Amino acid sequence: MTIGLLAKRSDVTVETVKFYEKEGILPKPQKPSSGFRSYPEDYVSRILFIKRAQELGFTLREVKELLKLKVDKKATCGQVMKKADEKIVEVEQKIKDLQQMKKSLKQIRECCEDGTQTLTECPILECFETNGGCS
Repeated sequence: MTIGLLAKRSDVTVETVKFYEKEGILPKPQKPSSGFRSYPEDYVSRILFIKRAQELGFTLREVKELLKLKVDKKATCGQVMKKADEKIVEVEQKIKDLQQMKKSLKQIRECCEDGTQTLTECPILECFETNGGCS
């Protein structure tokens, strides 16, 4: 299939396919004498795998590692489970960080009494300059 058809069937853009090729996560098929590359059918499932892994928070580097495990005859489910566990720890830390950010934003928001101050007197903007402390 052509790159355009591959992109369409994988629900990505042609640029995404080219990016995956450039990053080495999707092998470039050989260019035949006709000049147009022909992509094998299994590339669709590979791109869908990449997209789903990214949706779950895996970086392209991590997706490459997962894809290597997928084709490694000696790899075990435990190795994949370890990568999933590492990602869970990372996500939990991000959630904690986001909760702290939310708490800080709420505190900063409370600095503003009624919203009628001019921008030069805005306590929220002042909080950014004073490392979060309200005046």
